[in-house]
Amino acid sequence: MKKNAFYAQSGGVTSVINATAASVILESKKYKSKIGKVYAGKNGILGALKEELIDTSKESISAIQSLKSTPGGAFGSCRFKLKSFEENKKEYIRLVEVFKAHNIGYFFYNGGNDSADTAYKVSQISKELGYPINCIAIPKTVDNDLALTDCCPGFGSAAKYIATSTMEASLDVASMSETSTKVFILEVMGRHAGWMAASSALARTDKKDAPHIILLPEISFNQKKFLNKVKEVVQHNGYCVIVASEGVKNSKGQFLAESNTKDAFGHSQLGGVAPYLAGLISKKLKLKNHWAVSDYLQRSARHIASKTDLHHAEAVGIHAVKYAVKGMNGVMPIIVRLKNKKYSWKIMPASLSKIANVEKKLPNSFITKDGFNVTAKAIKYLQPLIQGEAYPKFKNGIPHSQKLKLVEVKKKLPNWKI
Repeated sequence: MKKNAFYAQSGGVTSVINATAASVILESKKYKSKIGKVYAGKNGILGALKEELIDTSKESISAIQSLKSTPGGAFGSCRFKLKSFEENKKEYIRLVEVFKAHNIGYFFYNGGNDSADTAYKVSQISKELGYPINCIAIPKTVDNDLALTDCCPGFGSAAKYIATSTMEASLDVASMSETSTKVFILEVMGRHAGWMAASSALARTDKKDAPHIILLPEISFNQKKFLNKVKEVVQHNGYCVIVASEGVKNSKGQFLAESNTKDAFGHSQLGGVAPYLAGLISKKLKLKNHWAVSDYLQRSARHIASKTDLHHAEAVGIHAVKYAVKGMNGVMPIIVRLKNKKYSWKIMPASLSKIANVEKKLPNSFITKDGFNVTAKAIKYLQPLIQGEAYPKFKNGIPHSQKLKLVEVKKKLPNWKI
C-alpha cells in the first residue's frame, strides 16, 4: 500500500543539508507505487508534532534541484529532543496521530548525534504503539562526530572553509607582523571532538605555514605550556596563528568558555574561547593580537563547498529512500571508506542503536605528542574530504539561493502545544 513520507531537518544546518533534502525528494519520485507525497516538517520534528507539514510536490523540479546549491535549512530546523517513551508518551501518541491523519509510513530525519537519538526513538513506535513506520536517520553534522560513518555530510565543506580561512588570514597576519599583529586566533566549532579545528592543518603547504598551534577538546589546556609555545613560535616565525576549538577544556574538564545557559538539547552554550586566549596573551605576553569566531560562517559557506562533501550529502539521501522502500527501520546510511590507493567510498546501512548518543572523537593517533598539532595520519584522513569545487550559480555578483513556496498541508487535528 502506498504511503506518504515525512522528511525533517534537525540541529545546526550545513552548507549541503539541502542537497540531502533534494535527493530524498527526487529519489522518492522513482517509487510512485510505494511513496505518495513527501511532506517536509516545518522546523524539524516540531513540524510533525504541530502538524505543520510542507507539501514538497507544490515545488517545481528545478526549484528542488536548486536546493543542492543553497545553504541553510530550506524547511527550517530545530533543537528539540524527544524524551523517552516512558517519560513522555503523549509526544509519541501525537506523532502517530499525525502520521495516521496524513497516511505517513516513511520517516526521514536529517541530523547529527541528538537527531540520531530522536530517530531511534521514533523507530520504536511500531513496537510501542503498533503503528508501522520505516524510520531512517540521515547523517549530517559539521562536527563530524557521528559513530560508525567514516565522515559526516557537512563536515568536508566546513573543513574546506576553515582551512581556506586559516590560510588567507595567516597571509594577512604575516604581512603585518613586523609592526602590528603578532598573534591571530580563529575559534571554530567542536564541543567535544576536534575534527573542525584539526581540519585547519590542511592550510599548510610546508611545516612553517599556519596554523602553528591547534587547540583540541581532546587535550587538556595547560596555560604555561600554551604561552611558552606561543612565545616560541613568535620568536622563531615572527607571528603565530592559532586555531582553537570552542570546546577546549582545562585540567578539571571545564570548558574555558562556558556560559551559564544551555541549548534545547541540554548542552552548555559555548563561544568565547578566542577572546579568552587573546586576553591571556595580551596580559601575559604583551603581544598584539586579533581574534575571530567562524561561528555560522563555517557551516553555511556554500560558495566554497567541497564537491566530495556534496556527493556524500546526495548519496545518503538517495540511499535513505532505498532503505525505506525495502522495509528497513531504525538504520542510517553511513559512508564507508574503501581501502584503495585513490580515495573511494560506498554507502552502507548501520543500526541506529549503535550510533545514537555515541560521540566519535579525534583518535590519539591523529594528535601530535605535544598536543598542539595533528599528525600525517590525520592529514591523510582529512585531505580527500575537501577535494573538488561545487560552485553555485552567481546572480548579481553573489551566489544564488533558492526560495521555496513552502505550501503547508491543511491540518486535520486539533492544535498541539509543546
